Amino acid sequence: MSKFITLILLILFFSAAHGQKTAANKLEELSIAVSNGAYTNLEGLVISKDGKRIYENYFHGFSKDSLHDTRSAFKSVAGILIGIAIDKGFIKNINAKVYSFFPEYKPYGNWNILKDSMTIENLLEMKSGFDCEEWNGAKDCEDDMQTKQDWIKFCLDLPLKNKPGTRWDYTSINAMLLGGIIAHASHMTVSDFADLYLFKPLGITNYRWTKDPMGHETAAGSFYISTRDLNKIGQLVLNDGVFNGKRIVSEKWIKVMTEKRHKIEDFSNVAISKNSIAVPQPTYYSYTWYNEEAKTKNFTYNIVFASGNGGQYIMVVKDLNMVVSFNGNSYNSPKSKLPFDIMINYILPYFDRK
Repeated sequence: MSKFITLILLILFFSAAHGQKTAANKLEELSIAVSNGAYTNLEGLVISKDGKRIYENYFHGFSKDSLHDTRSAFKSVAGILIGIAIDKGFIKNINAKVYSFFPEYKPYGNWNILKDSMTIENLLEMKSGFDCEEWNGAKDCEDDMQTKQDWIKFCLDLPLKNKPGTRWDYTSINAMLLGGIIAHASHMTVSDFADLYLFKPLGITNYRWTKDPMGHETAAGSFYISTRDLNKIGQLVLNDGVFNGKRIVSEKWIKVMTEKRHKIEDFSNVAISKNSIAVPQPTYYSYTWYNEEAKTKNFTYNIVFASGNGGQYIMVVKDLNMVVSFNGNSYNSPKSKLPFDIMINYILPYFDRK
């Protein structure tokens, strides 16, 4: 017996004796890596390709039926709901003025004539001009909002810092108002609207909204849903607004909603994930959705995604006809970006050129 074969047999024997597993492919490697503690923040992962669910795994007590806080990934669902409201004629277009939907709140506090020019598009692209900024933690208005009785009133009364449409400042206030606009325009609660026009058509029945004391549901986050159902929302985006052969939202809206609009300066999710084989690329913000390329020496794939604090993601890879949904627990930590490391190390290599 050659020394090489003897060495291989010894390695296999040693691995088996110590309970170590060997993997046949990258997805098996991922499961082993998570079970061995490589990604302690991961709680749910679902991969679907060509419309079929091909990988599903849960950790730390979570299961396929567990509801998980989506955090700000739900802002991207609010973007879809706005598109549906426009498609169905409840809202004329994205140029409609924000304050025209809330006449019952007059007189508004901290009034500034520039508020008259604020549009739905400004909210969608994070250019409302409100004196709030969560991206760098400079002024998190959401925390203050949650101490109030009426969250819509709080948002409308916030002072402006910039002229609407001129500066990108990430804030949950914008998505809260998007939900309020849908409710006022449709004469439904935003939860009833979403249930009728989005969730039921997707077969999503188990979820939980967060409301203010007045009963206004937030469209900015704190919405609980399963990892599997998050994946269905990604399927809708992947298929340009169609799910199981039924048109839910227009193809035009999906394309407009997800195209690259604003380059977020000096920011890359891949870079923060500290992946060792990728070349970091800039992150772009769209209408509540993001774009970023995963680029290595072997492949380059654009990822359209929804993102939430702690590691909540819906990732759509059009070139692979694939959707990946993640839930995690690394709140307020750079580890919330580790799903990008998982994508680059395991998922994209597995499907690349298959």
